[in-house]
Amino acid sequence: MSGSLGQQTTDAGPSSAIAAPADCRSPGFFLVIALLPLCWFGMMIVHEAGHVVGAWLTGGKVTSVVLHPLAISRTDVEPNPRPHFVVWAGPVVGVLVPIGIWRMFALFQRPETFLLRFFAGFCAVANGLYLGVGSFDRVGDAGDLLRSGAESWQLWLFGFLTSVVGFGLWNGQGRAFGFGPNADTVAWRHVSVVAGLLVAVLVLELTLN
Repeated sequence: MSGSLGQQTTDAGPSSAIAAPADCRSPGFFLVIALLPLCWFGMMIVHEAGHVVGAWLTGGKVTSVVLHPLAISRTDVEPNPRPHFVVWAGPVVGVLVPIGIWRMFALFQRPETFLLRFFAGFCAVANGLYLGVGSFDRVGDAGDLLRSGAESWQLWLFGFLTSVVGFGLWNGQGRAFGFGPNADTVAWRHVSVVAGLLVAVLVLELTLN
C-alpha cells in the first residue's frame, strides 16, 4: 500500500524523509474522527456484556442494561449471588475479548486488522484506567469491587498491566492511519465501514433506550 508513497518520497529529495501529516481532507483524518467514538461505545458494550455473562454464570438475574450515547453504561443484577465475580467479569471480558478478536483477524491477515488492534488497545487502556483511577474515589466498578473485598493494589495492578498492554497495541499504529513517515494509504471503504457502524450503534442505543 505504501509503494507509491515510497516512490514519491524518493524523488522529492532530502526533505522527503518526513512525510506530510494527514490533513483534514484525508481519509485517515475522517477514520480517526469516526473510530474514536465507535471505540468508546464499543468498549462499553463489551464491558457490559462481561457483566451479563458473569451474572448468568453465577445464577444472577440481569434486570437492566443501560447503554445510551449520553450515559455511562451500567448493568443491574438482582438477585446477585456472586457480586464480586460479576463486577470483575466486566473489565476482564472487556479487555480479553477485543484482544482475542484482533488476534483472530491478525491470524487470517485481514485488512481490517489494524482497526481491531486499535480497538483492543482502547479497551485495555479504558478498562485499566477505569479501575485504577476509580479506586481513589471508589466510584463505579472500582467502588463495587472495594466494597466486596478487593484490595486497592489489585485494581492498581490490573490498571497498570492493561494500560501497558493497551499502549503497546497502539505503539506504531500511526502509519496504518496515514500519519508519519512511510505512512500507509488509508482506504475510504474503511472510513465508510467505521462511520456506518458508528451510526448503527447510535441508532440502536437510542432506539432501545
